[in-house]
Amino acid sequence: MSTKPAAAIGTQPGSKYDKLIAAAKGVPTVSTIVVHPCDESSLRGAIESAEAGIIKAILVGPAARIKDAAAKHNLNISGCEVVDTPNTEADAATKGVELIHQGKGEVLMKGSLHTDEIMRAVTAKVGGLRTDRRISHVFVMDVPAYADTVFVTDAAINIAPDLDAKRDIIQNAVDLFNQAGFGTTPRVAILSAVETVTSKIPSTIEAAALCKMADRKQITGALLDGPLAFDNAIDLEAARIKGIKSEVAGRAQILVVPDLESGNMLAKNLTYFAKADGAGVVLGARVPVVLTSRADSSRSRMASAAIAALQANARRKATPIAAA
Repeated sequence: MSTKPAAAIGTQPGSKYDKLIAAAKGVPTVSTIVVHPCDESSLRGAIESAEAGIIKAILVGPAARIKDAAAKHNLNISGCEVVDTPNTEADAATKGVELIHQGKGEVLMKGSLHTDEIMRAVTAKVGGLRTDRRISHVFVMDVPAYADTVFVTDAAINIAPDLDAKRDIIQNAVDLFNQAGFGTTPRVAILSAVETVTSKIPSTIEAAALCKMADRKQITGALLDGPLAFDNAIDLEAARIKGIKSEVAGRAQILVVPDLESGNMLAKNLTYFAKADGAGVVLGARVPVVLTSRADSSRSRMASAAIAALQANARRKATPIAAA
């Protein structure tokens, strides 16, 4: 019998994503606008997700290049609608956002264009997909050495978020957790270098303020604690040694980082040192936005599509008239 704390008991690599992908296959297929899928990795990710029954892919970009990439890499796109935008990557991004506004898709997916190009179209003040929420990114990580799926946010969009932005970053991640079937009332750790509040480290003060905001229902649907150092956020024994007693410490499910640099390093450390898989999705826009990287495995790409599909399905059920 293992003597490890429950949160630290490992699982088989990829097993959490197996459950995630299986859940996405169990909901109605979600129409997904794939912007500029002109290389093998981005096109393969979309096609394999479509073949798995997770998404219905609508490919937006230069039709000739998309068809050439499909033929070169033996990918069957015959079941996908192709919307030709023969000019720039920015044109493809703009067209993808237009199709969302026209009700043609419930998810937007990045292809082989640069992240800045698609996000410029998403965040445009005129014609974009902004809402009242701050847009943020979540890495959904399958860490073999940790029992729970781990969210890391924000490690890709907001460089140095202030207190109000962090409130939205947390609420976005909590809503995804609750809507995509990961469970209810996630345990949120607001990370810093230490677990005590000190004026010398501003992130500890913001962590304490965010916890009080949760007490006042300015953040809902989750249990928050912070500041917490990384060790006592994810390890029960580390939390016990430090004398920290909370429902979050030692078994956090959402890790809120102080800034983009620390979050990006944490996510990549988990990927390369802990052999974690990382799926990514942008939240806070009118629809989920799947951001993929050329370094992503096909499994991570499919998991990203699955997460977006599960959230889109939850939104569809909550607002059936709007979705229709």
